[in-house]
Amino acid sequence: MNRQPEKDFTTLLSQWPETAEQPILNRRLDIPTLTILYERLSVDDDFAGESNSIKNQKSLLENHAMKSAFPNIIHLTDDGFSGTRFDRPSFTKAMELVEAGVVGIFAVKDLSRYGRDHLRVGLYTERLRECGVRFIALQDNVDTLHGEDDFTPFRNIINEWAARDASRKVKAIFKAKALDGKHVTGNFPYGYLQNPNDKGKWIVDAEVAPIVKRIYQMVVAGYGVYQIAEILSNEKILIPGAHWQKLGVMNRKTHVFADPYLWSGTTIRTMLRKEEYMGHTVNNKTYKNSYKDKQRKLTPKDERLIFENTHPAIIDTETWHNVQRLIKTVRKPNKYGTINPLTGMLYCPDCGRKMTNHRSIDSPKNGGFADVYICAGYRNRPRKCTMHYIRTAVAQELALEAIRSTCGFVKENESDFIKLVREASQVQQDETVKAHKKRLTKNEKRIAELDTLFRKTYEDFAAGRLTEKRFTQLSSGYESEQETLEQECAGLHSEIERYAADSVRADKFIELASRYSDFTELTPQMLNEFIEKIVVYEADKSSGERKQNVDIYLNYIGKFTIPAEYDGLTDEEREAQQDLEEKRAQQRAYHRNWYAENKRKKKQAEETAPAQKEKTA
Repeated sequence: MNRQPEKDFTTLLSQWPETAEQPILNRRLDIPTLTILYERLSVDDDFAGESNSIKNQKSLLENHAMKSAFPNIIHLTDDGFSGTRFDRPSFTKAMELVEAGVVGIFAVKDLSRYGRDHLRVGLYTERLRECGVRFIALQDNVDTLHGEDDFTPFRNIINEWAARDASRKVKAIFKAKALDGKHVTGNFPYGYLQNPNDKGKWIVDAEVAPIVKRIYQMVVAGYGVYQIAEILSNEKILIPGAHWQKLGVMNRKTHVFADPYLWSGTTIRTMLRKEEYMGHTVNNKTYKNSYKDKQRKLTPKDERLIFENTHPAIIDTETWHNVQRLIKTVRKPNKYGTINPLTGMLYCPDCGRKMTNHRSIDSPKNGGFADVYICAGYRNRPRKCTMHYIRTAVAQELALEAIRSTCGFVKENESDFIKLVREASQVQQDETVKAHKKRLTKNEKRIAELDTLFRKTYEDFAAGRLTEKRFTQLSSGYESEQETLEQECAGLHSEIERYAADSVRADKFIELASRYSDFTELTPQMLNEFIEKIVVYEADKSSGERKQNVDIYLNYIGKFTIPAEYDGLTDEEREAQQDLEEKRAQQRAYHRNWYAENKRKKKQAEETAPAQKEKTA
């Protein structure tokens, strides 16, 4: 039998109005009645062998169509789509043609090719009947021309069970691989390639690994993600997808890029958050509640599976964690295109918020330009904190001095530095853990009280002693408070574990200090590598002189104070300095008392003035 050639009905079909309300009986005579032969193959179907291949499905359907003399055969194929999905491109096109009233026969190899969700398969099958379309499932002996098949619903349920069973088996395989620390995806981050000798291993892509390192170093140097993207674009560096296309990997062989050199800030930010660059395998990053779900959800970070040192690292651990801290703060350039490197580092000790940079025109004696930081809580309305005003130049000078003096001390007294840091860290850890445990005990006691209160409230509601509105109000309040306390307890537990596992990293600071020899200028990279945070206290003007405490916390070692015996002063100079501080303290106390006494006398005079006036009258 000669094979009937597949015809192109695109021109004819374009003349038919795209409407689902077109009656079947009003079908235009110049539009042919089509026979749709639909084929579908999913990844899971590959395990069933050649019987489910697209080639085999086409052959079976064509042979049957020609034997039966079906008119105007066209093939619509979805290759690589699950039967639980009904947004398949060719299936969607087929149903559009059905709704347009130009389809007479719709044939599939078996019901599972049509779909694997018995409810939706039933709905779509019913729609074919309503549109007067003959439905054929060849190997299931289903042909609506000969009437309904009573076993069709049961076959659809079995097909759905098969999909669910396949999903369960595939999920078990992936879970076993994930728990074993193996890569569960063929995708790999930019900077790596699959090992040609072992597809389950990654090797460093020597061509682009330096670009990954450069991106991380640019963040440390003070650049934002969009600035980095612009620099890479201007230098005509291929984006990850275009690079993989050049190498012929990651299924990018046929993708067309509008601009293969146009980097985006989103791409940069995604790269900066990948723990894989430290040499770790990260599994279980996403999940689906059901095999029917089409969109995967992000797994909470504490539920992800992390296996360390499974492949060569491109970024060292300290740099990666430092970058995570830096990218949390959005650094917006001013109208001149510059970004203040201190943004995100200054904190208010009273409300705990970050301080924000404020620039404005100032008096000529201050250089004609004001560049300051103030508490974010003060800028809000209503004000939730005081100003905590500090000039940017002062903060930079203090930071540079802290770095210079500490590094100088380290280079001259390395053994003493290690000893001091360890002692200070132990004290800090002990105090923090003690405070956290005390807070934990208080929170757990309150959580237990809330459980009791909720139980009593429910009993009152059930007994009719409490209205439904009042019960809802009380219970929602209890649940909200309990949820907040539980989240806080989880954070406290993790902090305690971190302190218990964290060792003093004085050697890391020593290694960092050894890389710098010039401390004459505070660069953004120096600032980001050395400084963890700067805590700015409210200024004290009670003595008539503005005094302000500023605590500077260095990376790895926290707040560090050089002992007095290492300050380079003689005993006489140190004693004179101490006497001067005591004298200043006495002066401040005298001024405070003087102001307080004047305020008291003024208030007393205001209170007695009306009585004195009345007596005189």
